[in-house]
Amino acid sequence: MMRGVPFALVWVILGLSCVLTGKVNKHKPWIETSYHGVIPENMDTVLLDPPLVALDKDAPVPFAGEICAFKIHGQEAPFEAEVLNRTSGEGVLRAIGPVDCEAQKEYTFIIQAYDCGSGANGAGWKKSHKAVVHIQVDDVNEFSPVFQELEYHAAVTEGKIYDNILQVEATDQDCSPQYSQICNYDIVTPDTPFAIDRNGNIRNTERLSYDKQQRYQIMVTAFDCGQKRATDSVPVHIDVKPVCKPGWQGWNKRVDYEPGTGSKQLFPKMHLETCDGPLSAVKAMVELQTSHIGKGCDRETYSEKSLQKLCGAASGSTDLLPAPSFYTNWTASLLTDSGRDSDLIFRFDGRQAANVPEQVVPQNLTDQFTVATWMKHGPSPGLRAEKETLLCNSDKTEMNRHHYSLYVHNCRLVLLLRRDFTQVDTFRPAEFHWKLEQICDKEWHYYVINVEFPMVTLFVDGMTYEPYLVTDDWPIHPSSIDTQLTVGACWQGHGVESPPLNIGGEVYSPRFTQYFRGSLSGLTIRPGKIETQKVISCLQACKEGLDINSLESLGKDIKFHFNPAQSVLVMEGEDLESLTTAMTKVSYINSRQFPTAGLRRLHITTTVQCFGEDTCVSIPDIKAVVMVLPPSEPRITIAGSDRLVRPVSDLRRATGVAPFRELRITSTVTKGDGMPGVLEVMHNLDYCDVLVIGDELDPEHESLEIPHSSLMGKHLDATNSTSGISIYGVDSMVHYEEALRQVRYRNWRPAALTNRKFRLTCSELNGRYTSNEFNLEVSILHNSPPVEHVNHMAVQSQYMRPVHHPLMVHTLNSHVSVATAVIVICIAALVVIVVLGIYRLHSTHQDSSRSEEDGAKDPETDWDDSALTITVNPMEVRDIISDRRRAVGGGGGVQLPTSKADLCRSDRSRGRQIPEVDQLR
Repeated sequence: MMRGVPFALVWVILGLSCVLTGKVNKHKPWIETSYHGVIPENMDTVLLDPPLVALDKDAPVPFAGEICAFKIHGQEAPFEAEVLNRTSGEGVLRAIGPVDCEAQKEYTFIIQAYDCGSGANGAGWKKSHKAVVHIQVDDVNEFSPVFQELEYHAAVTEGKIYDNILQVEATDQDCSPQYSQICNYDIVTPDTPFAIDRNGNIRNTERLSYDKQQRYQIMVTAFDCGQKRATDSVPVHIDVKPVCKPGWQGWNKRVDYEPGTGSKQLFPKMHLETCDGPLSAVKAMVELQTSHIGKGCDRETYSEKSLQKLCGAASGSTDLLPAPSFYTNWTASLLTDSGRDSDLIFRFDGRQAANVPEQVVPQNLTDQFTVATWMKHGPSPGLRAEKETLLCNSDKTEMNRHHYSLYVHNCRLVLLLRRDFTQVDTFRPAEFHWKLEQICDKEWHYYVINVEFPMVTLFVDGMTYEPYLVTDDWPIHPSSIDTQLTVGACWQGHGVESPPLNIGGEVYSPRFTQYFRGSLSGLTIRPGKIETQKVISCLQACKEGLDINSLESLGKDIKFHFNPAQSVLVMEGEDLESLTTAMTKVSYINSRQFPTAGLRRLHITTTVQCFGEDTCVSIPDIKAVVMVLPPSEPRITIAGSDRLVRPVSDLRRATGVAPFRELRITSTVTKGDGMPGVLEVMHNLDYCDVLVIGDELDPEHESLEIPHSSLMGKHLDATNSTSGISIYGVDSMVHYEEALRQVRYRNWRPAALTNRKFRLTCSELNGRYTSNEFNLEVSILHNSPPVEHVNHMAVQSQYMRPVHHPLMVHTLNSHVSVATAVIVICIAALVVIVVLGIYRLHSTHQDSSRSEEDGAKDPETDWDDSALTITVNPMEVRDIISDRRRAVGGGGGVQLPTSKADLCRSDRSRGRQIPEVDQLR
């Protein structure tokens, strides 16, 4: 365009020049080289800059100077151009369909203008150059913000102020920055201790308390920059955790243990919280504390002698602290601990001691012997503590020399062993010292000293210790002074040659000194032989302890170690997860059939190593308990015939009579859970006592004993006295039955005796469970004077009343009536024989009684008379008839005897001494 010349004037000049020259449609239309336009999403007209206008130099020539069309080229743009004025060349750009900013924000295409040609028919049209059109779709705020998550979760620790707990995020589908960007977030929930910024970061405005509220839920909304709000608010859950405290979590303070269930996991769900500390290694120690249970553990509480036999110890040991009894009365004055599950424990408080009787003192202590004891001891008061004597053999009078002793001094265990000149006259070892923590730790330990002079070895809980100090001394001079063995102190004797001292008016007489303060149990000494380590381990073995469930499941990097008693378990590893898994496998086990009920304390200590110089994590100790529930207690029942009638002749035999031949011992437990009802169980017994009721046995003419052969092959021993007989040892109920059935009572002068009564009781676990008191009476049947020359068949005796006889009160079925008749005939015949025997023995009995009173005739020869050998016990007959009737009633197909001879032969086959019928005649 020419500067300073009006646009319309230019076209007029151009048109006139064309006419003057005689040419038509000489020029092309002209448009701008580029256009920029904007179209809102909800409109169809594009606003172009500059406006769409086409010029033609042929104007004002009709057709040639007019604009007839605009055409768009390229990429199927959804637009069209329309000519508004052909003369002025103005046009408009419209969308031919809906435009969506979210689908396409911009369009670029080519546009050209066309003139109307040289005539009305449009022939010879010309088109302008190509112009570029850029159109931007203008966005409309049609979408609301939407959150990326359906809900949000976060956790915070109480007591802390956080700059950012978590960030919520919302998006908008609008295409423009104005409407697609989120300009603001807001917490909808009122009165919450939280705030949110424009970026969606949530923080707490005050310190949170776990005790006050453990979880918060707040609702959050969002706004885009066009202030359009989110349709749905989003919930945000914030958990409040207590302050992170390193330590074991997920464990119970009490674990119940049901007896007989084997191994039970103690901490199946526990894990170690380290608060993200940089750990390099973890070490945990689990300790089962059972010092309050018996001798420091749940052990079988049998007597020491029974345990030695069970463990295969050599015989010949002497129990210096037996249970107080008639024969072991030297321990009766000592204090015993009660409530220890029948464990025999003697407590010494510095004032008690006991003299062991001379007949009990072990003799011939050679160069080989063993001393063993359970001991619980603590530090002695005072800076210079006195010696505390467990065992001492000293002069009974005069010189007060100590021949051998075992004592504690300043938490050291010392064995003193001195011999006299008759053995050797040289300087030789005399004192052996051991310094161990166990001696004064106030816990139970099992001490065994094996002497193979000059070698002395100490075993403590099965572990061997050599003496740290051995001192030599001269042997003591031989003398005729008797020695005194004491327990709990040492005997300080003063004899005639060394009279008592009178100091300040106080006379010093023989007395105890160097008292022991502590507890002892099972103090034994065995001369001539030492104990093996296998037996020592068995004697101190514990029935309860820690265990690991499924060893194969432990990681290879986990190291673990048990102490000998399995009361302490140590585990360590570098991987926290592996160690946590290992701790969940730790179990408690108690193999006793009837364990001691009550608490067992658990103590877990944990140490942690850290990388570098970082401050290490401190893990608090765990204290828990295992509650061993009471077991189903057994009820031991002794049953059998409670009355035994025997003739005098049976008592006078060398074998005597067996009072308990029909004995039966059973044990039952009552189950309440799982399998309710009464169940018969098998377990051991440890003693059975047969006590004579009434006057004690007279050893001049009666005895109660058991054949030694009946104890062979069993873990049983027996002792007898005028008070009865005791069978002891840990063995099965069946073996006790067999042994008791062999107990024999004899009386070789029973003329004035009518009966003997016995009482039997049995025990399990040293009296923890005892049986009923089974009373048995042995009635002695004496013979009546005989009647001579009596017609057996003619005598009508008062005993011949079978209809009213107690044996006939029971009736049999009709199909055994023949057998009943036979039995009645047998009874009648035998009663006649009894009457005849009584009559014939009358005179002889009077002579026999007279001779016994005068003492001129041996009692055994009284029974050599042939007439007195004809003896029939009516009670025996009653027993036989009862047996037969039971057999018939039982339908066992037993053939009843049809004659007296058959009856007698039948009883001989059962071991009874009944004469032949022919002999009676």
